Amino acid sequence: MIDMQDVTFGYGPGTELFRNLSLNLPPGSFHFLTGPSGSGKTTVLRLCYADLLPSAGKITAFGQNLSALDRDGIALLRRRIGVVHQDTQFLDHLPVAENVALPLTVAHQGIDMQAIRDLLGWVQMTGLARALPPALSGGERQRAALARAVILSPDLILADEPTGNLDWDMSMRLLQLLAELNRSGKTVVVATHDMDLVRAARSLVQARVLRIVGKRLQQAGADL
Repeated sequence: MIDMQDVTFGYGPGTELFRNLSLNLPPGSFHFLTGPSGSGKTTVLRLCYADLLPSAGKITAFGQNLSALDRDGIALLRRRIGVVHQDTQFLDHLPVAENVALPLTVAHQGIDMQAIRDLLGWVQMTGLARALPPALSGGERQRAALARAVILSPDLILADEPTGNLDWDMSMRLLQLLAELNRSGKTVVVATHDMDLVRAARSLVQARVLRIVGKRLQQAGADL
């Protein structure tokens, strides 16, 4: 599904985050990507959906070399990848239901309001469909962001520190939703520094723990 071979990336001279990083994300797998702040977890996720391109090495997604894709090719790729950003990135003037539907609009697909209601029900936000994002709690924002990320039924879900600003109960609720997606066949990658969350996942999902340390990716991480 996603394969990185000997990938090196830096944001400029002297800012190399990692080098010779290799990573494979098979269909239906669940991974936690860990490492200290600034180690490059978010960058790895951005490389997966071609928001960034490597300084060296090769990345293929669904059999396509990302460096060879044109603008239309990248747009098609991103329909197969749902992203939950740490800051959620909502349009504050639009109600929750319309924010969730935005990927459909961008993809020029029809909006099925019943499907959106079902999705909001899945994340336990049925009564907040017309609420504006500034009125939501942190947990509600993250659940709405997850609903938006899966509206196109992507094959891969990338979640960047999705529980970073949540209390424990809400963190577990979000983790349960991600585990449900994985059991339905989706590949899931969660970037997190919260090792308590990783340990708590043992009862929910079979996962692999990967860690960026010293500009390298340790692929011999613990299996949950």
